[in-house]
Amino acid sequence: MKRVLTSIAAMVLLAGLTQPVSAQVGKNNSGIIDPNLATKEQLMALPLVDAALADAIIKGRPYADMLELDRVIPLNAQQKMEVYRKLFMPINLNTASRPEILLVPGAGTRMAREFAEYRPYDGLPRFRREIGKYVDAAEVARLEQYVFLPIDLNTASDADILTIPGLGSRMLHEFKEYRPYRSIEQFRREIGKYVSKDEVARLERYVFIK
Repeated sequence: MKRVLTSIAAMVLLAGLTQPVSAQVGKNNSGIIDPNLATKEQLMALPLVDAALADAIIKGRPYADMLELDRVIPLNAQQKMEVYRKLFMPINLNTASRPEILLVPGAGTRMAREFAEYRPYDGLPRFRREIGKYVDAAEVARLEQYVFLPIDLNTASDADILTIPGLGSRMLHEFKEYRPYRSIEQFRREIGKYVSKDEVARLERYVFIK
């Protein structure tokens, strides 16, 4: 009997290890706003952003990544970091280039190396565990606000889908209505019934289909 129970326990453990860890967008604790969603008033409330810069940011939309936004901001590196503490598009932990990682406020060259070292990440818990080797929990939580891992359109939980910036209960319903998705093209077509092409592109960066 003991041997049987041990075998069952091993099978349960193995099953747990083979289940995909749900990926998501890092929890935003500091009120960081998305440059593709921010209003002019929100932008002008940021440090160093005047009406002209706010207009330029809005005119440059939609941004595919932070590098595109960075080219629009006519400030020096130190000033940009001050802006990016409150204005940022989360970067994909598994695909972001080194220049993009270096736009994360306070990351620096050392942390850019550590971010890339542990790829591929299977979920934010691994990010917390690995980066927690180098900085304390508070700093891990701060850095997490600037990163994401795409969610599987066909299996993601409601909670994970709702971590996508700017996504509310209505779009949650639409995301789930068309499951199972067979291709990203299908996602574009179905979600494009409800939002603009630019908004579909913004949402697409946060999802994948196995």
